[in-house]
Amino acid sequence: MKYYGFNFQWMFADSGAEPAEPDERALDFLAAYKFNFVRIPTDYRIWTPDFDYFQPNESYFNYFDRYLHACTSRQMHLSLNMHRVPGYCINGNHLERDNLWVDSIAQDGLVYQWEQIARHFAGVPAKDLSFDLINEPPMPGQYGMTREKHAAIIRRVVAAIRAIDPQRLISIDGLDGGAMAMPELTDLNVTHSGRGYAPHAISHYQADWWPEWRSAPQNPSWPGLVYNGKIWNKDTLREVYQSWCEVQSQGIEVHIGEMGCFDQLDNDIALAWFKDLLGLFHEFRWGFALWNFEGPFGIINHRRKGAHFEKLHGYVVDRDMLQLILDSRVQ
Repeated sequence: MKYYGFNFQWMFADSGAEPAEPDERALDFLAAYKFNFVRIPTDYRIWTPDFDYFQPNESYFNYFDRYLHACTSRQMHLSLNMHRVPGYCINGNHLERDNLWVDSIAQDGLVYQWEQIARHFAGVPAKDLSFDLINEPPMPGQYGMTREKHAAIIRRVVAAIRAIDPQRLISIDGLDGGAMAMPELTDLNVTHSGRGYAPHAISHYQADWWPEWRSAPQNPSWPGLVYNGKIWNKDTLREVYQSWCEVQSQGIEVHIGEMGCFDQLDNDIALAWFKDLLGLFHEFRWGFALWNFEGPFGIINHRRKGAHFEKLHGYVVDRDMLQLILDSRVQ
């Protein structure tokens, strides 16, 4: 099965904040268009106060149960992702007390937390639920991380989960924010999760949390963007995903867990980029999930100038973008 859907930030909240209930209306929209995948990024601090990794408040796992029920009742697969893990997050890493690749307590805490989640969901069919272990690990060399250290941590977590729940589907994100494939882990029989953000000068144009945008081209075009010493077009994107295709050639499932384009880019340029990117994913037979459903990267309530909006199922929807996504799915 190829998985197509969206990321929802129901449990992507600040420390101590209450998670959101599943958005039944949004899921009904997905079901109407036969989407079958929902990825939920989470922050372990919601159920783990004061870095006490080994005393999670498991009552918060009841939210997971409600998310799972809301998805499976509509024949959708739920992917639980730790967006922030003990000792690391791609956003606001300075908020962590420990370093995942240096401190054993963070590594032990990560393993323990996934063990508890695995026990909570033991017996849930694999078709309904998967675990996405660490969101967007850094580039090797950052935070003391090396490929060898990261691979060892992933192997340890996968083994711990499978000791409890051998049939659980597991995803691992590529390095460098999900961009760099990990062929050294193809023996694990897990899904390798990539990203659809290349090049950032297009996907993150004027995104204030991406500091490099000010030095990137201020009037980007597609195709033909000149950025980082390359002329970007569909062929350049194909080169970006070559290592992922090599992983796939070994019989490994590749899925694009996040993709999207910030809404400050001209709509014609954004759609031209989306068409090339999604065209490759269709060619490669990869599933994908947009970040997100509603908001500046979504198909609902973005601010992209020139977009064609249409009222569908109670939402004001970017109709061209929705259609492009629908047409890019492998039947």
